[in-house]
Amino acid sequence: MAVVSLFRKIILLRVPVLAAILTLIFLYTWSSSTAVIPGKSCDSCFNTQPNNHSKEESWKNPAYKEIEKLVKLQRSWTSSPSSSNCQGRGIYVYELPARFNKELLGECGKMTGFGWADFCKYLSNGGLGEAVEKLGRGWHNTHQFALDPIFHSRFANHKCRVRQQRQASLFYVPYYGGLDVLRWRSKNVSTRVKDSLALDLLRWLRTQEPWRRNAGRDHVFVLGTITWDFRKLDPHSWGTNMFLLQEEMQNPMKLLIERQPWHVNDVGVPYPTFFHPQTDADIVNWQLKVSESRRSSVVAFAAANRATPESIRSILIEQCTNIGECKFYNCEGGGCDRAEAIVELFMESEFCLQPPGDTATRKSVFDSLVSGCIPVVFDPFTAYYQYPWHLPEDGRLYSVMMGIEEVRNKSVNVVDRLVKIPVRVREDMRRYIIHHLLPRLIYGDAQSQFHDFQDAFSVTVNSLIGRLTTLNGK
Repeated sequence: MAVVSLFRKIILLRVPVLAAILTLIFLYTWSSSTAVIPGKSCDSCFNTQPNNHSKEESWKNPAYKEIEKLVKLQRSWTSSPSSSNCQGRGIYVYELPARFNKELLGECGKMTGFGWADFCKYLSNGGLGEAVEKLGRGWHNTHQFALDPIFHSRFANHKCRVRQQRQASLFYVPYYGGLDVLRWRSKNVSTRVKDSLALDLLRWLRTQEPWRRNAGRDHVFVLGTITWDFRKLDPHSWGTNMFLLQEEMQNPMKLLIERQPWHVNDVGVPYPTFFHPQTDADIVNWQLKVSESRRSSVVAFAAANRATPESIRSILIEQCTNIGECKFYNCEGGGCDRAEAIVELFMESEFCLQPPGDTATRKSVFDSLVSGCIPVVFDPFTAYYQYPWHLPEDGRLYSVMMGIEEVRNKSVNVVDRLVKIPVRVREDMRRYIIHHLLPRLIYGDAQSQFHDFQDAFSVTVNSLIGRLTTLNGK
């Protein structure tokens, strides 16, 4: 029955038939994990859905070959920024009824249950949150689920925004789906209630000629939480609503902080960090500060413990607190939402541990990269298969991967292994992170103007346009 149930879920998630069959064949084939440091290969990977399973599937599972093909296709859409000419790049921003966005902001007080004493403060300043004066210009206490209003503000101010639908190539639908699901995620209400606003949006879109003309293929949604929140298969599974399971939502592009790896139109975009520069000079000044920062600790770990059998956090906490080269910061009670403490910790550390939490991805990965701290990941779906437009294909350029089974079995001490990575290797990786990656991982504020850099938003828009160019055969 378990195998039959898994097969049904695979079909519902639209995994290609061949991949589904191969997944079943290899379901119980588990392989050992190995640590990955620059110059080494990786033999293991594990679950992509919320961590409610205890076994890992082999990295060499042929089902993952399908994921690699899809990610490669997504990478092919990346496009270099064109000149200031917006011809053929017009962006139309729908004027949705307020219930789909602005009124959701007004319900921020209902978004509780995650240790947030006041979620409303995180949605001030267009989603950037309250300013952090101590860190300087452009720094805010930005929440990980704030992308909905951040993208809306940037699209609204984009130089290629057009007011006439006939002038547009790309159509942005400013539905704050992430905030919609946060209203209900921890509440005992019916699926009908949870789905109501999203289904109402689809009814509204059916009245729009551009939506009908191309069946949504040239439309984009920014849904500021994880994809699994919108893929609730049954009353007992993870998720809040069924928005992304609707037939009409298969053609549009969906931008999320964690994607469904078998859906080519699900694309991961970086979690928002605490830094939102306005000019090129802001970025350069920060790069210099990160480059000059004294790294007094080899390893840092900022996290809250997880009382689940499959979590390795307790083991990592034990290893970190028992060794002088590692600093542990307890995130209980929302500690990881405090920008000053996190940035200070990561700025003085060489490596930052990034094990999975409730799901594979973590905002902390991007906070560490922006601070020049090399992320140590334990699941390829934490970064490698998530962000094809913003991170390079070769994860060894900017990260270290270690096998989760070695950690779980306590056959390796992660801190000891990291200490042995040569200083020259660390410096080369950090140099790449600071000068090649950092600018494209941060979201400028609503008034930002960049000439020498592409930020995360610009990279995203250029890739969306690149996709349309490919689809249209231009």
